[in-house]
Amino acid sequence: MSLLFSIPSPDQGVWQLGPIPIRAYAFAIIIGIIVAVKWGSARLVARGGSPEDVANVAMYAVPFGIVGGRLYHVITDAELYFGPNGRGLIATLRIWDGGLGIWGAIALGFVGGVIGCRRYGINLGLLADAVAPGVVLAQAIGRIGNYFNQELFGSPTDLPWGLEIDFAHRPTGFTNFATFHPTFLYELLWNVAVAFALVYAEKRWNLIRGQVFALYVALYCSGRVWVEMLRIDTANHFFGLRLNVFTAVLVGLGAVGWLIWSRRKLDPAELLTPHS
Repeated sequence: MSLLFSIPSPDQGVWQLGPIPIRAYAFAIIIGIIVAVKWGSARLVARGGSPEDVANVAMYAVPFGIVGGRLYHVITDAELYFGPNGRGLIATLRIWDGGLGIWGAIALGFVGGVIGCRRYGINLGLLADAVAPGVVLAQAIGRIGNYFNQELFGSPTDLPWGLEIDFAHRPTGFTNFATFHPTFLYELLWNVAVAFALVYAEKRWNLIRGQVFALYVALYCSGRVWVEMLRIDTANHFFGLRLNVFTAVLVGLGAVGWLIWSRRKLDPAELLTPHS
């Protein structure tokens, strides 16, 4: 049966430029990093920072984040790589095939950011607030890579925006369905909305000292919960929840708690003093 409405999936996610493969997943991540650095730099300069500060710290945060993201993915989905049906040890290194866990990326990326800030004498809270909108926008751009890889989609749907998935990419038990929830698109749109919400909230409530970053974590986690609940890819469970759902709830509540605590610790005069 032909579908009147649906979102087609790309026929390929890799193009050859001579002997060099150009992978959509890697390209999306690189573009996202560039956007995050450029926007973060502009916001930091507006707050009195140096134009080079974000790029300098990114030299530490980005590699740490990529390693952390891959480690989290491999550890939490170890059955994909090890065991009788695993892809093998070498496959754990092929990040261009997809598989970067955001929780590991944030955790080790933050460690790299701390190292970079100490190395260049940059205020961590100031920089974190400056880069937060760009980071979540970079995550939105990165989701385009999942679209090209035909991965991380949701349950079957006949909605007009259902995503067409090739037979080879459909998981066991869902091979008879043609269209699925485009969770990559849901998260992309949510992240774009979060980016602009952060800019608004920062000015509206004068968020400072890492509070913009904390709000980013809280808002991202709230969106990730409902998007994750739609997904049907194989996932480990904890307390009856997909591991990523459990992690999002835990991290999100921690971010909300820290944000409330930090607001109460501020001098009332700081809440009234505008910060550019």
